[in-house]
Amino acid sequence: MTRTIEVVHTKNKKEKPNADNIVFGKYFSDHMFVMDYSEEKGWYGPRIVPYAPITLDPSAMIFHYGQTVFEGLKAYRTADDRILLFRPEKNFRRLNQSSERISIPTIDEELALTALKKLIDIEKEWVPSLEGNSLYIRPFIIATEPNINLTPSKTYQFMMILSPVGSYYKEGIKPVGIHVEDQYTRAVKGGTGTAKTAGNYAAAYKAQERATKEGYSQVLWLDGMEKKFIEEVGSMNVFFKINGEVITPELSGSILEGVTRISIIELLKDWGVPVTERKISLEELYQAYDQGELEEAFGTGTAAVISPVGELNWGHRNMVINNKEIGELSKKLYDTLTGIQTGKMADPYDWTLEVQ
Repeated sequence: MTRTIEVVHTKNKKEKPNADNIVFGKYFSDHMFVMDYSEEKGWYGPRIVPYAPITLDPSAMIFHYGQTVFEGLKAYRTADDRILLFRPEKNFRRLNQSSERISIPTIDEELALTALKKLIDIEKEWVPSLEGNSLYIRPFIIATEPNINLTPSKTYQFMMILSPVGSYYKEGIKPVGIHVEDQYTRAVKGGTGTAKTAGNYAAAYKAQERATKEGYSQVLWLDGMEKKFIEEVGSMNVFFKINGEVITPELSGSILEGVTRISIIELLKDWGVPVTERKISLEELYQAYDQGELEEAFGTGTAAVISPVGELNWGHRNMVINNKEIGELSKKLYDTLTGIQTGKMADPYDWTLEVQ
């Protein structure tokens, strides 16, 4: 495969949004990356072109069978005007893992990273400088073959688009309320829970609607078989600090392997904080709460980095955690990880990659 990336510059640059009030996912930069796949050529035609609508046949297989995968990561502008990516190689590796599960041909991860760096370099003016803001990156692959036969597509497009986003915590970090979902199922072992594919998220809407109606921000998902063991919070991995030990559900075949998740685990181990990946039941969590041992709870993900949990609603049992205040460890993890991502703190782990 050729590694030459064609570049076509736009002749009509867009007006950039007000940095003080950027709505997530609404604004997109001037250019995007596109690459095609066919059985005869493999992946070919890597190019950076003006951001524009795409044209697909009504019978394109993405519309009918949902064969698609995506990723989410960010670029950060430092105080000294450098642009940093955070562990992007892990996102492209996970994109390929998702693709394998959905029968999509894998991409060249090195080429994808090279293309991303080139795209961001062209779009560097779109990386916000206001503290807390960043440039959200959405790589995704869709099935494009015009065919409604129930079989994997023979053609695909891989694209990357960029969107400036505001601070997740505009008014400071506030722990959220979580509703325990015991009716709907997010994923089961052997299903697509470990893949970042569109259907997983659409299937979660109904439970989120239910939680929102009851006044809660997120959903705590339980395992699909017994409705007993904790899996994820919304679109985030979840951690609990119980009697000094941090526990997070193990990757059991239905939980997404988060980049922020593994970074948190590595930080805790480096700090000498006991951290365990294992099954944890809701009953065990409630028992720890009842005994006064549930000290902190938080979700982890690209968008929020750390999202403290202040309340868990489980039927008629309600858990108020740490007086609905962010815990000391949660705050330290948030400050450290965002400090590394934005270049405010040293990066002893070699997690950041500068866009040249």
